[in-house]
Amino acid sequence: MRSIFYLLDRAPYGSEKAYGLLNAAAVSIKMDLTLGLYADGVYLALAGQDSRLLATANLSDILYAYPEIKVVAHEPSLLERGLMNQELIELVELTDDDNFLDRMVDADGMVVL
Repeated sequence: MRSIFYLLDRAPYGSEKAYGLLNAAAVSIKMDLTLGLYADGVYLALAGQDSRLLATANLSDILYAYPEIKVVAHEPSLLERGLMNQELIELVELTDDDNFLDRMVDADGMVVL
């Protein structure tokens, strides 16, 4: 397998899914790796997150530790949640429905937690 697409469709906090997916992605960085943020997963793309009250790591900061991970956010998901006027981390590329789906289909493998 040369490329893999990790799909995050859950909010980054409140469950272990986002944290687990980021850890799985970190061990796959030798591959062509894309992290797709969809539905509530787009909240991971918001800049300036403060997770101290949750007593957990700032998950969007973890992305900076792995610049090999391409991060794409589904723009319609951002629009549905009223987040288009929010500042996003600079690592995120916005994609439309077609581009997002093409990236999933073009990958050799896909992981959804």
